[in-house]
Amino acid sequence: MSDPSLFTAPGKAPDPVPPEPPSAILDPASPKAHSQRLHLWMHRISVFLFVLISAVAGVLLILLPWTPEWTDNYLLLSFPSLRTVVASGFFRGFCSGLGMLDIWIGFWEALHYHEQR
Repeated sequence: MSDPSLFTAPGKAPDPVPPEPPSAILDPASPKAHSQRLHLWMHRISVFLFVLISAVAGVLLILLPWTPEWTDNYLLLSFPSLRTVVASGFFRGFCSGLGMLDIWIGFWEALHYHEQR
């Protein structure tokens, strides 16, 4: 920054520099603006987490039914009839379809996100 006294006439006092206004974040006089900003960021974070969880759960539901761990796990070893149902192609396809639906819902929410003013 240049010295303001360089641009004044000799013998004349320089103009006082007005103070910069405080930012809204640091201004204790605007708790409503701070609360609205906090609410907006909490909404953004919740939408992001919803999309992330939907995408991860969807990918797991698409891929997991087609792996050997789907039927060869400790929980299904004691229920052979349930293991037969879970191992069927219809049930695996149904779970994968739910995963695709889950991904679609998450991305639909992300694409249709708008901020309320």
